[in-house]
Amino acid sequence: MASSGGIQIPSRLPLLLTHEGVLLPGSTVRFSVDSPRNMQLVGQRLLKGTSLKSTIIGVIPNSRDPEQDTDDLPALHNIGTAGIAVQVVGSNWPKPHYTLLITGLCRFRVCSLLKERPFVLAEVEQLDKLEQYTTSAAEGDAAEHGELKELSQKFYQAAVQLLGMLDMSVPVVAKFRRLLDSLPRETLPDVVASMIRTSNQEKLQVLDAISLEERFQKALPMLTRQIEGLKLLQRSRKMSPDKEKRVLSVRKGGVFPGRQFNLDGEDEDEDGDDMAALERKIHGASMPEAALRVCLKELKRLKKMPQSMPEFALTRNYLDLMVELPWNRNTKDCLDIRSARTLLDNDHYAMDKLKRRVLEYLAVRQLKTTLKGPILCFVGPPGVGKTSVGRSIARMLGREFHRIALGGVCDQSDIRGHRRTYVGSMPGRIINGLKMVGVNNPVFLLDEVDKLGKSLQGDPAAALLEVLDPEQNHSFTDHYLNVAFDLSQVLFIATANTTATIPPALLDRMEVLQVPGYTQEEKVEIAHRHLIPNQLEQHGLTPQQLHIPQDSSRDIICRYTREAGVRSLERKIGAICRAVAVKVAEGRRLPEAVSSENEAAGRSETMNVCFPNKAAPPEMPIVIDHVALKDILGPPPFETEVSERLTLPGVALGLAWTPLGGEIMFVEASRMEGEGQLTLTGQLGDVMKESAHLAISWLRANAKTYRLTNIAGSSDPMEGTDIHLHFPAGAVTKDGPSAGVTIVTCLASLFSGRLVRSDVAMTGEITLRGLVLPVGGIKDKVLAAHRAGVKRVILPKRNEKDLEELPANVRADLDFVMARSLKEVLNASFDGGFPGTASAESLPELSSKL
Repeated sequence: MASSGGIQIPSRLPLLLTHEGVLLPGSTVRFSVDSPRNMQLVGQRLLKGTSLKSTIIGVIPNSRDPEQDTDDLPALHNIGTAGIAVQVVGSNWPKPHYTLLITGLCRFRVCSLLKERPFVLAEVEQLDKLEQYTTSAAEGDAAEHGELKELSQKFYQAAVQLLGMLDMSVPVVAKFRRLLDSLPRETLPDVVASMIRTSNQEKLQVLDAISLEERFQKALPMLTRQIEGLKLLQRSRKMSPDKEKRVLSVRKGGVFPGRQFNLDGEDEDEDGDDMAALERKIHGASMPEAALRVCLKELKRLKKMPQSMPEFALTRNYLDLMVELPWNRNTKDCLDIRSARTLLDNDHYAMDKLKRRVLEYLAVRQLKTTLKGPILCFVGPPGVGKTSVGRSIARMLGREFHRIALGGVCDQSDIRGHRRTYVGSMPGRIINGLKMVGVNNPVFLLDEVDKLGKSLQGDPAAALLEVLDPEQNHSFTDHYLNVAFDLSQVLFIATANTTATIPPALLDRMEVLQVPGYTQEEKVEIAHRHLIPNQLEQHGLTPQQLHIPQDSSRDIICRYTREAGVRSLERKIGAICRAVAVKVAEGRRLPEAVSSENEAAGRSETMNVCFPNKAAPPEMPIVIDHVALKDILGPPPFETEVSERLTLPGVALGLAWTPLGGEIMFVEASRMEGEGQLTLTGQLGDVMKESAHLAISWLRANAKTYRLTNIAGSSDPMEGTDIHLHFPAGAVTKDGPSAGVTIVTCLASLFSGRLVRSDVAMTGEITLRGLVLPVGGIKDKVLAAHRAGVKRVILPKRNEKDLEELPANVRADLDFVMARSLKEVLNASFDGGFPGTASAESLPELSSKL
């Protein structure tokens, strides 16, 4: 054990190899340890040691990067610093590492290496011995002692001068002043060199200075340079006298290697201009006063914060976002109603009601620029153009467009953002969308608002209440920003397939515009105006190469796609274009090769697209007929089946509404001997089950009136008879108050043995007294009947007003029967009517008070 004046270090020391940073005696530095050798040293000596001796290690500067640590030990620096580990902190992020806080004790020289694995262990000789300083005056030369004393006094005076340029109210500066008065003069070069701005190479020169005189000579120019630098800095900034002595950060308590804080208030790794530029951006962002105060406060904290702190990056990202937000940047609206009408008509066919409402909004906006809201919500089946209408509105106004997909969102933080207390926090989709578009008055499309989820992380639909309320969104507060942002200039447009799953409070804040499906004629026009030209362009074809007549388009619509929108239609047209693209590409081979093949096969130069094996180039344009459709798209999946399925008593055709549009629905019934039981199949909901029981009760009550009998001919249809009522497509859940009249007609056909007309479809709910009540979704249901080839549609009388929304050609093609009672429904459903007894003909007309 080597001993010296009060400082004792072991003769064998484990060595910590540092790639960056130099530890000097009397200073405290924080080192990050992640190399294998250093990790082993910490684990086996510092963490397992129980005595003070085990916490003393040697710190040796290493020229090699610790991450490149190999079995070959590099040439180590000859001089090191013995230090005591006062703190050890471990972490696994972003990778396993330790952070050591080490205080330097004294210098040592490496005599020999005892082992290199798992960590370096060396035989050392202590160099800093206090007795050599105290005895040098008695035993040394008097002249040399006088020169050393002069250097020491000069160094002390320079240190006092440096302190005079700093603010003594700063705790670190006051502590440095106390150290300057209390520490022995011999320790000043090491302590001051560790605090002022110096490079690692200069610190190594001080570390290598064994003699005290040489140490003073190495450190004094560094101290003088620091003083001159502060003088120059103060003159350039032209600061007021009370701010000249300000210090921003001082290296204290140790920092990570490679990051040194100095007494001049600067950071070697941070450009001071960066903070100044950020401050200029904050003042130039035109943000409200409340947001400006928050930013300036955060900027003040950021200037005092070391970059090694995790909060530094969070605060910097926050300030960058606040600067980038469009607090006062907007676009000017282009409010030309005539141009807007032309643009809407060019982009979208039909949808007259929707386009009329959009033009009304633009007209009001032109007259009153400070219009609040409204929040439009387009509700309709998929593929009818809800999203594209929102994009067209943005084009008409000349605004930026941003789409926010809400389908499946189940965390309210997606709307309101995360609080900045979390690691990896970020703003919500609303604020992030504003940052992306760069203006505060864009068009935001909230797509699929009916498919919002709900989980333990909150209800995003509730978070949207403030966003979509024109009376509240002028002060929308995102959790990440924590300051109010004005959303009143944003035009919000929502889309949904149904309003049933939208919370009532959220639905109340929106103006619902129904977007029904298209008729067959509208689909033909859309196909030839938009879909076919777009698909030709996407597949590299021209109208001179492919021609799809309207008859072929009508066949695709009727026999290959039965939908409310046009997405499936577009996919079918794309399939045709791909098949034709193959033929066009094959026809572009070398003429010699084509001619030789044709001569060998004896074929002509023309080819029909429906014969894919022929090698001759096709005639242009290729015309798609019904034969080519079957060859390309296969057999039609939707054939006319209504008349084929209504060939037996006990089958009726109803109309249903789904989020995908209107659908036709068959109802089938059969009876057999039994005990009067009713069996229902087809995954029916409670409402439809109740409708079936209502139908049975009404038919049994009026069995004698309409001559309905059971199998044995009894006047009670259910006596000794079991009834099985089935709704086909059993894998699809069905429910809703619109199947009552269809079930009554189906059972009346079964009990009477008469066939229901094959061209009749119906919808409506019933009461126990035989009244027909109104239902919803009339337009979608009628369009479904029109697509299926139905000629007569039976509707409730109180739904007669809904026929005004139907296109004129649909009203002309269909025969509507508006029924008030089930007697009218039955008379219209059977050929020749459904006559009853004389007493039935004289029954008074039932009326409803609803």
